[in-house]
Amino acid sequence: MSKKPFTVPSDADASGRTFGLEELALLQRVLESGTLNCTKGSMVNELERRFAKRMGMPHCTAVTSGTAAIHCAVAAVDPEPGDEFITTPITDMGGITPILYQLAIPIFADVDPNTYNITAETIERCISPRTRAIIVTHLFGNPAEMDPIMELARRHNLTVIEDCAQAYEATYRGRRVGTIGDIGCFSLQQGKHITAGEGGLVITRDAAMARRIRLFHDKAWGYGDPEPDHYFLALNYRMTELQGAVTLAQLDRLDRFVHHRQCMAKRLTRQLADLPGIWTPVTTPLGKHVFWKYAVQVDEQQAGISLNDLSARLRKLGIASVPRYIQKPAFECQVLRDQVTFGRSRFPFVGLDRPPVEYRPENFPNVYRALSRILVLGWNEKIDEPAVDYIAQAFRSVIDGQSEIDAQASQLVRV
Repeated sequence: MSKKPFTVPSDADASGRTFGLEELALLQRVLESGTLNCTKGSMVNELERRFAKRMGMPHCTAVTSGTAAIHCAVAAVDPEPGDEFITTPITDMGGITPILYQLAIPIFADVDPNTYNITAETIERCISPRTRAIIVTHLFGNPAEMDPIMELARRHNLTVIEDCAQAYEATYRGRRVGTIGDIGCFSLQQGKHITAGEGGLVITRDAAMARRIRLFHDKAWGYGDPEPDHYFLALNYRMTELQGAVTLAQLDRLDRFVHHRQCMAKRLTRQLADLPGIWTPVTTPLGKHVFWKYAVQVDEQQAGISLNDLSARLRKLGIASVPRYIQKPAFECQVLRDQVTFGRSRFPFVGLDRPPVEYRPENFPNVYRALSRILVLGWNEKIDEPAVDYIAQAFRSVIDGQSEIDAQASQLVRV
């Protein structure tokens, strides 16, 4: 057989994503029907039914993105202007800006230095009379320790929203994330465990919250009500039938995708375990990690190389790697640092009868420690044993400082 240079699969294209005849067949059905809008179609309704059943939840609403899913969840809480939502500063901005759009204020908790998730202890320090809800992000597919968080929330009468964008099928004490709190939010963005390019899913067991979520995702119009109206301020976050069709086909493969990611992560962990200065991912006790990404910690002194240099050398070898995951904590981004919200008003940070909000770096020692060490590797359902072995050998070559690294890399081929 002829040989070609080895390339690590990427979830940005077909090398790391699985699409096939199932998606095409469902898309063809949608196009032949001529109905691309979910209010008259069947694909999105079927997706909502099947995802709710899969998760053991009575209510599911499909939306246009993971950000829209979080926005619907925040809107379901119906905060008053100036109310507070406690969340993590290590997350995508799409998990934060919906709080501001509902005129509430994000309050950030520090994280566990090993799992990078917020904890009941760090959340409790942030609770004030203004606190309405907690948004728990299961970062990289590793579940947060939910039992103490839920106990804390119930004690203070707070809603818990689980951001499961990176955590399909992750479990804590045998329970799927997204089903432990009051509302679970999922993403179907290009790089997630399953994808329709963009999209989101919101689940809840609370009927009142479910109705508000469904209203909010469709301009608060009461479809099916005896005298429907636009009941409150809301947006259009309806998923299209095309997105629903692709997601339905992807849903049937989710278990296989997750299992494969876990197996390949376990293989890489074994191969990196003895490398100096490289700490492989820590899984929350009694949790099941589903590896949206594979994130290592790098001790630069022990490894003998800086985080940036290690990332650059791995990228030169075709291995996608991102130092620090996000370049700075969310509260250092301009939108929050300078309170760039609605015009020049800085509302809701100012203009309300409440104390000013300050994000003090000294309150987040573990956030800064974690971000200074994290190196995030791309991960997807097509990373196989040869790809894992290649990644491990590249790490070893870089850490060991072997001068023939490029020659070694060129000899690793797929047959």
